[in-house]
Amino acid sequence: MDEEVTIINTNTRNEKIKNFLAENKNKLILIVLALAIILIGAYSYDKYKTNKKKEISNKFNSTILTYSENTKDNTINKLIEIINERDPTYSPLSLYFIIDNKLISDQNKINSFFDVIIEKISLDEEIKNLVIYKKALFNADEAQESDLLIILNPLINSKSIWKSHALYLMAEYFYSKDQKQKSKEFFNQIISLENPNSDIRLQAEKRLNRDLSE
Repeated sequence: MDEEVTIINTNTRNEKIKNFLAENKNKLILIVLALAIILIGAYSYDKYKTNKKKEISNKFNSTILTYSENTKDNTINKLIEIINERDPTYSPLSLYFIIDNKLISDQNKINSFFDVIIEKISLDEEIKNLVIYKKALFNADEAQESDLLIILNPLINSKSIWKSHALYLMAEYFYSKDQKQKSKEFFNQIISLENPNSDIRLQAEKRLNRDLSE
């Protein structure tokens, strides 16, 4: 008797499954197709990004390897193209190459490239902070106090590993302007940090003891 009941229950369950599949055949097909499209799309996009990264890498490497005075204009154009590709690795490297080799003298143009990298590219937080610090370094000789502080405030008001570097840059900036009290304040901020860069802290202590002691 029990076996007959089990057989009946099994047959009933199988029949329900068959009916469900028959009634929802089109929906199930659409679901399977949608999942297949999503998987294919994700794979294709990942492959596209990989190929794009490789393409940008090859372009950057060939550009800097063939750089000379004769190819200067072509080098500049290609590096600007890479910056505008908004690649997290090669866009910053392209800008640094332009700066290190003094390929562009227009400071506003360089700053606009910094802004593309800082504002338009999804970077690791500390990599972004490094770019901000490099922008401040680039502008330090010509910038007004307020402009330099605007650039560095995201670091000064953070717990970034670049905070002590930012404070040191401001301290040296004020020292070079003979504003020794402001300079001393920034050096003292470095000393009071919980985990400042050890080299930066040492330089700050030397400056305070040697040049700013009362």
